[in-house]
Order: sequence, then structure tokens, then C-alpha cells
Amino acid sequence: MQLDLSRFFNACNPSYSLSLSEPDERAYYIDFATVRGENIIKLLARTISRLSPDKPTCQLFTGHIGCGKSTELSRLTEDLRKDGFHVVYFVSTEDLDEIDIDFTDIMLAIARRVSQSLEESKITLKAQGFKAFLEGAWDFLQTPMTIEAEGQFLGGQVKANTEGNVEFSLPLGLAKITAKTKGSPGSRSKLRQYLEPRSNQILELINKEIIDVAVQQLKQKGKKGLVVIVDNLDRIDNRLTPAGRPYPEYIFIDRGDQLRKLNCHLLYTLPLGLIFSNESEVLRNRLGGGVEPKVLPMVSVFNREGTANVEGMYLLRQMVMSRAFPDVPAEARLQLISEVFDTPETLDRLCCASGGHLRNLMGLLYSCLQQEDPPLPRDVLESVIRNYRDRLSLSIDTDEWEFLFQVVTEQKVKGDKEYQLLLRNLWVFEYRDSQGNWFGLNPLLKESEKFKIWQQQKN
Repeated sequence: MQLDLSRFFNACNPSYSLSLSEPDERAYYIDFATVRGENIIKLLARTISRLSPDKPTCQLFTGHIGCGKSTELSRLTEDLRKDGFHVVYFVSTEDLDEIDIDFTDIMLAIARRVSQSLEESKITLKAQGFKAFLEGAWDFLQTPMTIEAEGQFLGGQVKANTEGNVEFSLPLGLAKITAKTKGSPGSRSKLRQYLEPRSNQILELINKEIIDVAVQQLKQKGKKGLVVIVDNLDRIDNRLTPAGRPYPEYIFIDRGDQLRKLNCHLLYTLPLGLIFSNESEVLRNRLGGGVEPKVLPMVSVFNREGTANVEGMYLLRQMVMSRAFPDVPAEARLQLISEVFDTPETLDRLCCASGGHLRNLMGLLYSCLQQEDPPLPRDVLESVIRNYRDRLSLSIDTDEWEFLFQVVTEQKVKGDKEYQLLLRNLWVFEYRDSQGNWFGLNPLLKESEKFKIWQQQKN
């Protein structure tokens, strides 16, 4: 079968997350639940659809950046929609600045995305209180909200209803504010001065004028309820607030009680480091309602005792080959390895080097494709692996290597300090099996001279 090189190249772009709502992308999806230790997406969906369909829930989801969270959330979105829920999924970084974010920014982003989705679904929102609130915000920003002849608000937008009357469009009004403040730190800071003392009012308006109205109308249309999934909040920068508090702790712990007060099913991604924080228990109780955050581990390439994980390797091969031949049945794809690699061993070498980190897998493959057309030769892959290894090793000092050697020996990461050093920099990966979670060194670092010398001295 002929390989479509352009399609294959685009499908391997490591910066792109699959959207399972797109029929052409569903064939790329591989279910790794059996080699991640548990079916986390099933747990998240069951909590909403089986255990608490009529009462609001708030769930937390985390993992390494690049381990496949967004793809799994896309699957969760589709599963819940098929089960009868109206799901609003959005990527927070499209609306918010990840290095400068506050609680009220998140609330306005949720209000905008939910109201936009509802408007597209013909759900009528009057939102007169919210309209007045936005007008007050724009007045505070010294940008009065007035109607122009064309029917445009400076801060929002109007539209004609079926009777020809002009009415306010909440999502467009919110979008105007988001656009103005995202690109202007000064405007963002000033708007927060107005919003922060009114944070409880914002929550009340979102609940009363958006969510409660929406849930009632959605159920009249036969829907089971409203689910809001906010992705990419795990990318919030770890810098300190003016009060000296790390922003992730301020957002998710200090403001956790407010984040979970919306009257619908909520799912937030959050930085993995919070799981290792001294306040992880406070996080679980304030924002998670006593339920542990769900952590998406890596795909197991090796077992904790060092042997190869046969099923993990099989599924990673399938992931690579599905990008090359998405329209070919799974078993038949593996008969076409020679169209993509010079030998099956080259494909296995690629999978092992990734350590089960899916973005790294695609990144290594993408780098190979930038150099050569398939079938990819082993020497090109080895060159790419060396470059990745050397770049990763350069940033590690002697003390940090000692932490890494300790992780290799104990297969544990003990606290926030070690997290910041090891996991955040992708030097160490987290895995899960029937015995629980364990940690392993990024396979690229195992090929460094520093590690080889330590291993020889140990033996």
C-alpha cells in the first residue's frame, strides 16, 4: 500500500493533539488504558454519568505535559456526548495567558465558552445582570459600552432576534473583554481590580443566568446535564504571586472552594507538581471534594523490574503505524512496517527511546521525517536520539544527577523539590501497574556517559 507522505508528516506533528470529534482523526487514536495501570477516562466518565448524573461534580486531572491528556479528554468529551450530556471542552491557553492568570480570568473564560456553546445550541440566555456587569467593567476600563449604528458594542455585540429587536450577545461581549486584556497586561491588571472584590457576584451570575438556565433548557431537549472541561490549566506558570505564593497553589488551593462552586459537572487539568506539594491533601479536599486527582501516567515500555512490556510496545507500534496507514486494520498495519522503517527493529528502537511519552515518540519520529523520506534508516534515528540525549543531559548538574541515581535505585519521587527537578524537566517518568505507581529514568538519559559510568561503578 502506498504511503501518503504529506499526510503522515502532518499526523506526526508533536504539537498537535487529536480531536476525536473529527472522523479523519479517530483512526489515529490508540487506547493505552491497559498499559497505564487503570482506565482513567472510564473513571471520570462514570463519576459523572453513573454516580452523580443530577448533582454537580468537580474532578481533577493531571500528568506530564505531552503524555496524552488532551487526547484522552477529547475521548471523554465524545463519550459523554454519546451518553446524552452537553459538553463544553476548551483549551484555556486560547483565552488566557498561562504566565499571568487569576481566578477571575478563569471564571470569565468559562462564562464565555459555555455561553457561546449554548447560543450555538439555540439555548436562550437573557443574562441582563451579566450585561450590566460587563458594562460596569468596561466603564471601569474607561471604555464605555455603547451601541453603534452598525449594531456593534465597543465591549460586546448585539444581534437581531426573530422579531427584529436588538438583543445582547453574552459570548461576544465576553470575547471582547478577553481579547482586550489578554494582549494588554495593564488592562488585565486594571480589570482584576474591578473583578476581584466581585468574584462571588461573578459566580452567582454564571450560576443563575447561564448554568441554571442552560441545565433546565438542556433537560427539556433531552440532555442529561452540562459538563465543562477546562484543559491546559496544567501549564500555569510556577512563578510567585506578589504575596509570595506559587500561582498554581494560589489558583487551585487558595481559590479551590470557588473554582468548584459552579452548578454543573466540572473537570480541570492542573499542574502535576501540586500532587507532590505539601498541601496536596488541602487541594484534594477544597477543590476535589475529597476525591484524589487522577494522574495519567506514561505508557509502560518496560516493567518495573526492567523487562520489556510486550503489550506497551505493541500499542506504541500501533500508534506509529496508525499515523502512516490510518485506513488499514490494526493487524494489517504491522505488515507494512517496511514502508516506514528499514527494519522492525528500528521501529522498536524508536518506541523504547520514547519511554512511553507520547509527545516524545512523535517528536523523535517527526525529527527523522525532517531528514529523510521513509523507509527511515536506523542511522538517522540514532542521530536524532543522540541530539535529544545531549540536549537533555546538558542541563543536568552533578547534584541533580545524584537525585536521578536515587530515583533509579528506589523508583520513587519523594516530594515537591524532587518533582521540580526531575519530573517537570522530563528527566523522570511516572508509570503505574498492578502494584501502584513507580518512577523510571527517561531512557534517553540512560544512554548518556554519566549514567553509563555510574552503572559500571555500581556493578
